[in-house]
Amino acid sequence: MDDAGAPRYSIAMKKGDHLFLVDGSGFIFRAFHALPPLTRKSDGLPVGAVSGFCNMLWKLLTDARDTSVGVTPTHFAVIFDYSAKTFRKDLYNAYKANRSEPPEDLIPQFGLIRQATRAFNLPCIETEGFEADDIIATYARQAEAIGADVTIISSDKDLMQLVTPNVHMYDSMKDKQIGIPEVIEKWGVPPEKMIDLQAMVGDSVDNVPGIPGIGPKTAAQLLEEFGDLDTLLARAAEIKQVKRRENIVANAELARLSRRLVELRTDAPLDMPLDALVLEPQNGPKLIGFLKAMEFGTLTRRVAEACDCDASAIEPAHVQVEWGAAARGPDLDAGTSSAEPRVATPAGGKAGTTDPYGNSTPAELAKARAEAFAAAKIDKSCYVTIDDLEDLDDWLRSARETGLVAFEAEGTSIDPMLSDVVGISLALADNSRNPSGLDVRAAYIPFGHKTGSNDLLGNGRADNQLTAAEVMERLKPLLEDASVLKVGHNLKYAYLLLKRYGIEIAAYDDVMLMSYVLEAGRGGHSLDSLSDRWLGHMPVSFKDVAGTGKSGVSFDMVEIDRATVYAAEKADLTLRLAMVLKPRLVADRLMRVYERLERPMVSTLARMEERGITVDRQILSRLSGELAQKAAAIEDEIYEIAGERFTIGSPKQLGDILFGKMGLPGGAKTKTGQWSTSAQVLEDLAAAGHEFPRKIVDWRQLTKLKSTYTDALPGYIHPQTKRVHTSYSLASTTTGRLSSVEPNLQNIPIRTTEGRKIRTAFIATSGHKLVSADYSQIELRVLAHVADIPQLRQAFADGIDIHAMTASEMFGVPVEGMPSEIRRRAKAINFGIIYGISAFGLANQLSIERSEAGEYIKKYFERFPGIRDYMDSTKEFAREHGYVETIFGRRAHYPEIRSSNPQVRSFNERAAINAPIQGSAADIIRRAMVRMEPALQSANLSARMLLQVHDELIFEVEDGEIEKTLPVITATMEQAAMPAIAMKVPLKVDARAASNWDEAH
Repeated sequence: MDDAGAPRYSIAMKKGDHLFLVDGSGFIFRAFHALPPLTRKSDGLPVGAVSGFCNMLWKLLTDARDTSVGVTPTHFAVIFDYSAKTFRKDLYNAYKANRSEPPEDLIPQFGLIRQATRAFNLPCIETEGFEADDIIATYARQAEAIGADVTIISSDKDLMQLVTPNVHMYDSMKDKQIGIPEVIEKWGVPPEKMIDLQAMVGDSVDNVPGIPGIGPKTAAQLLEEFGDLDTLLARAAEIKQVKRRENIVANAELARLSRRLVELRTDAPLDMPLDALVLEPQNGPKLIGFLKAMEFGTLTRRVAEACDCDASAIEPAHVQVEWGAAARGPDLDAGTSSAEPRVATPAGGKAGTTDPYGNSTPAELAKARAEAFAAAKIDKSCYVTIDDLEDLDDWLRSARETGLVAFEAEGTSIDPMLSDVVGISLALADNSRNPSGLDVRAAYIPFGHKTGSNDLLGNGRADNQLTAAEVMERLKPLLEDASVLKVGHNLKYAYLLLKRYGIEIAAYDDVMLMSYVLEAGRGGHSLDSLSDRWLGHMPVSFKDVAGTGKSGVSFDMVEIDRATVYAAEKADLTLRLAMVLKPRLVADRLMRVYERLERPMVSTLARMEERGITVDRQILSRLSGELAQKAAAIEDEIYEIAGERFTIGSPKQLGDILFGKMGLPGGAKTKTGQWSTSAQVLEDLAAAGHEFPRKIVDWRQLTKLKSTYTDALPGYIHPQTKRVHTSYSLASTTTGRLSSVEPNLQNIPIRTTEGRKIRTAFIATSGHKLVSADYSQIELRVLAHVADIPQLRQAFADGIDIHAMTASEMFGVPVEGMPSEIRRRAKAINFGIIYGISAFGLANQLSIERSEAGEYIKKYFERFPGIRDYMDSTKEFAREHGYVETIFGRRAHYPEIRSSNPQVRSFNERAAINAPIQGSAADIIRRAMVRMEPALQSANLSARMLLQVHDELIFEVEDGEIEKTLPVITATMEQAAMPAIAMKVPLKVDARAASNWDEAH
C-alpha cells in the first residue's frame, strides 16, 4: 500500500528491469526557483512549485525514451526528505544549521506536491530520521544486487557516490546523463572516492565542516597520491607543504566526522519494498482531477489527450492545503541562517536559481552584474518600431524562448482608469551579439497614435500602425503566461490599464519596488533616478518628446519615431535594472520582503483601485454649504479681533497682523523677509492661549476640508463607473506606509466633527453595507512586542484599557473611576512616545508647562525602562548601519543620522525610532490585504476590499453575507503576522457594518 492507503501491485524485480528514483526534494526546489511565482487564480494559493514539479514529472514519464536516458522504467519512486531532524543531527548538531527557513509561499506546496505524486499513481516515499538521499541509496543498492539498472533523477553531488556501471544519474533540467566518466570529469575522482573527497572539502550548504582550506582540486590530488582518506591521515607527515600538513593533522577528527555525515546509508528502513515500486499505468481521471483542482489548464489538456479522457466530465479533486509543521517540508524545522546564501543567475535569464556548488556569492554577483550592465552600451539606434504582425509574432516567440521580457504600457493619461493605451514597448536580453546576454534589444508597438488632423473618417489616426485589437490579441497569451517573467517599472499602472482590455498580467517583477525594498529613504525610485544611479545613463524625458506647457501634447499625439525612442528606452532600462537589482535583493537578504510585502501589492491594490467606492454628491453639496457658513462666521470673528478686514489666506497680511500689529511672541521671518505663519507657528501660539491664532487654525481647517474634499470629491467621480477611484502610491514613504492620491483619502481628519461628516458621504450601494475593520492600537502593540514591555504585554493580553493602565502605573491612580483627564494625558504620552515627542510638543498638546511635560516623560521612562532601552539600541543600530528594520525585515534608511547638524541628526533619530513601529504595523496590514481576497473566496463570500486607510480596511459586503463575512475579515487581519512572526501581544481588530463609512468606523 502507498502512503495514501491505496493498494499497489507487487511484482518481483528481476535482472534487466530499470528503476527510476526521483529526488523529490531536489525537484521541489528546482521547480520553485526555476519559474516565476504562480498563484491559483481562484484563491491566490501559491502553486508555482507544484506546477513546475508536475510538468517535470510528466515530461519524465512521457519522454524518457527521447532523453539521454533512452529507456522507459519498469519501476519508479519519488523520494522526499521527511524533515530536517535526522540521525546526522545526533552526530553533529550543527549539521545543516546554515539552512534558512523555506520561503513562506513554498511551505503549503510541500504537502500539495506529495498529493501530486500520488495523483500520478507513483510511490511517494519518506522515512522519519533519514534523508531522501539515504532512501535512494538503499533502494539503489538493493536493485543493483538483483541485477537491475538504476537511474537517479538528480544532479546532486551527494548522490554521485552511488554511481556504478549499473547506477547512473540523470539531470533532467540539462537532459544529461551522469556516469562514472562524468563524475571523474567534474571532480577528478571516481564515484567510490567521492565520500572521501566530500569529507575533506566539506559543504557550506549543509554545514559539513571538512578540512578548512582544502578545495576540490587539492582533495582530488591528495586522494590520487594517497589513495583514501584513512591513508592520507595516517601518512600526513609525508605531505611536503607545511601549512597543508599542519592543517590536515589539526583537523583529522573533523574530516572523520565529515565522512560520517556525507556517507549515505544503504540500510535505511523502507516502508515500501522494492518490488512494490513497479510502475503502474496512469489513472487519468485521478490525475486530471488533481490538475483541475490546481487550475493547471495546459497540463490538464495534455494529460487528457494522452489518457484519452474527457477532462470536462471530471470534477476537480479535493485538495488539502497545509501550513506550518503539518506541511512537512525539507528543513522546515531548521533555524534561519545569517550565512550568506550562494546563487547563480544566468545573464539574461531568470534570477534566483540556487547554486549548490557555490559559483559566486550574491554580493559578488550583484556587484559584477551592476558593473557589467553599467558598462554595457545603450544603443538607441537599435530600437525598432513594430508595425507588422509577423515581426510582432517573432518578438513574442523570442520572449517565450528566453522566459523574460520587460515591457511598458504608454497611455493618454496618468490615470489608468481614464487612459487609453497608445502603445506597448518590449525589451529582450539579446545573446546573438554577446553570449553573456548583456545586450538588450527593444521595440515599440504603436497602435493609438494620431496625426493631429482628422482623416476622412474623422479620427486622425497615424499611418503604419497595427490595431489595438490585433496587438492585444497576441499580447494576452504572453502577458498571462506564468512561465514567462514580465518586468516593469511602476507596474500597477500597466496592470490596471491592461486589465481594462481583459488582460491580467501573471508572473511579474517591478524594478521600482525592488529599489524601494533595497533603498527606502536613500533616494527616489523613478526610472530616471534608477537609471542614473545604477546604469550611469539619463533617459529621454517625457517633456523631451511631448513638450511642456501650452505646447505640450498627450502621448498619442507624439510622432511615432520619437515615441519609439522614448518608449523602447524605458523597456530597455527596465530590463537592465532588473538584472542589476534582483541579485542585490538576494545578496542583502531582502528577497522575502520584496516577494511577501511589495510585489503582491501590485495586483491587490490594482483591484481595489478598479473597484472604487460610491460617494453621495448631495451629501457633499450640503456639507460644502455648511462649511462655507462656518468659515464665514469665523472670518467675521477674525476681522473683529484684528480690528480690520484683510485677506486671511495671505501669509504676508496675516503675518503683519500677528507679529506687527498685535505683537504676538515667537515671530520669525522666512528667507523672503516675511513673517512665518506656518501651521506649527499658529498651533504654538494657540496652545499658549492666544485666541486670534486659534481662530486662524480653525478657519484653515474648515476651508481646507471644503476645498480638498467637499468641493473636490465630486470631480473625481468616474463618468462610467460613477465611483471614486483613488490611486495608491507604492514606494512613496520610508517606512512602508501606503499613501493615496487623486484623491487623497488617507488624510480625512477623524478627530473633528466636520471630518467625520465627510466620511458620511462614502456610502454602500443598494443591497450592501460598508464594513470598516480597524486594528486597535496596533502601533502600541508592536511597541510592546519589539521593546518587550511586560506591563504592556500583560495589559494587551488581558484586554485592559491600555491608557488607563499606563496612567495607573505612572500616577498611582486606580483604574476604577479614573478621571478622564488623567487617562487623556496617559494616552497622549503613549502615542507621543512612539513618535519621539519632546517635552515642548507634549506641553503644547496637553496645554501644560514644559517642565511638567518633561516630568511626565521622565516618569514614563522610569516606569517602562524597556522603552528607553529600545530607543537607545535602535538609535545605536541606525548610527552603525544607516538603517533600521521592521519585524519582517523591511529596511528604512536614514543616511543623515550621523549628520553634524543637531537638528537634522535629531530628526533622523526620532524617525529611526518610529520606523520599526510604524513600518511593522504597515507590514502587518499589507500581509492582511494580500491574504484577504483568497480568504474571502475560500469562504465563498462576495465581499470586496475597497480602501486602505492607515490601520483600517474598508469593504463592501452584501447585506445577507455580513454575519459570515465579519469573522473572516477579523481573523485574517488578526492572524496576518503569522506564521512569519509570533507576536508577543495579540492583534485586535474592530469590525462594524453600516450604510456609510462614518457609521461603520
